[in-house]
Amino acid sequence: MELMTQEPFAEFRRGTGGFKTPEDGRWMSPGELAVPSCAAVSSEVVLIGDSGVGKSNLLSRFTRNEFNLESKSTIGVEFATRSIQVDGKTIKAQIWDTAGQERYRAITSAYYRGAVGALLVYDIAKHLTYENVERWLKELRDHADNNIVIMLVGNKSDLRHLRAVPTDEARAFAEKNNLSFIETSALDSTNVEEAFKNILTEIYRIVSQKQIADRSAHDESPGNNVVDISVPPTTDGQKSNKLQCCQNL
Repeated sequence: MELMTQEPFAEFRRGTGGFKTPEDGRWMSPGELAVPSCAAVSSEVVLIGDSGVGKSNLLSRFTRNEFNLESKSTIGVEFATRSIQVDGKTIKAQIWDTAGQERYRAITSAYYRGAVGALLVYDIAKHLTYENVERWLKELRDHADNNIVIMLVGNKSDLRHLRAVPTDEARAFAEKNNLSFIETSALDSTNVEEAFKNILTEIYRIVSQKQIADRSAHDESPGNNVVDISVPPTTDGQKSNKLQCCQNL
């Protein structure tokens, strides 16, 4: 996967739903931060899960290759982007890191609606965060598009000596609920690239297939089977021949 751009986080302003861009400090709405369709194929992905499971570090590891041991809980929503190449196309991922705390739920759930993909994250060393995955999944499916691509992510795989969630158990849950599954470590970078690349590739191919199907359906519609019949204009020679014919009668 080729890294195309790395852009810093946009700062979230509590209570407004607005963001301040690092470049010029101007407050913007989430809609203003959208990527122009002419620049690249844009995919919005949300990171959801309990507070403390490592969502922010997954995002910073993927977008800036950074890890912060003293990372604080996200307030509201944070935003970052990174572009990758999939099948020769530039895919610009807009990734929304949502707060896991209950008091921000009204804010964060609003970001599910525009998302085409979601990473549902739990901590492999804390079984409660895995138990809460089912609630997060229900909330996501209640608010997001029916076709959203969801990946279950068991983060902090470097804490294997403290593992509380067996890999096979989580994989079985993912299969039962039609989710893809991967275990990652934002600390040592294990599978972070793969997680984001896999979900963005799946999103791109699903969207591409849908566009092809829509195009085929349009081409096969009755209106597209009409054959245009054109009648050439009458020339002067044809007019004189017609007159002579009539005069001979």
